Amino acid sequence: MSQHPATSLPSPHVLTQPMAMELLGPDAAVRIDTSVGYHSRDPHALSIAFHLLGEESVMWRLDREMVVAGSLGPAGEGEVHLRPAPDGGLLLLLGGAGHRATIRCDQEELARFVRGTFVLVPQGTEERHLDWRPLLASLRR
Repeated sequence: MSQHPATSLPSPHVLTQPMAMELLGPDAAVRIDTSVGYHSRDPHALSIAFHLLGEESVMWRLDREMVVAGSLGPAGEGEVHLRPAPDGGLLLLLGGAGHRATIRCDQEELARFVRGTFVLVPQGTEERHLDWRPLLASLRR
């Protein structure tokens, strides 16, 4: 089996930003503190950590291109759906049928964050930021 020369990966970059969001209930909206994150070694995904009182943070991962699409119209599949809110916000519908949470965030604030991810890792260059070596090493065992 021939060895391929090691490909040099770009330096990793991490973005994090605190962001207030709201859990929309039937009678009221409840503020939730979150942290939105991005790591260039996982170039397609955003993470949102929901910081809940007295509990560990709950982490959801979203495709960054789905967030862009969801700001323009309904988008998503499975347990993650997004759509513009009538007031200019962005609605995140997280969870399965019957157990879905509706979260509202500031669409422009999240859009600025997502634009920052595309500055770090432009669309179409994501594969250059993935480190395949650990996977390949595990397959060779």
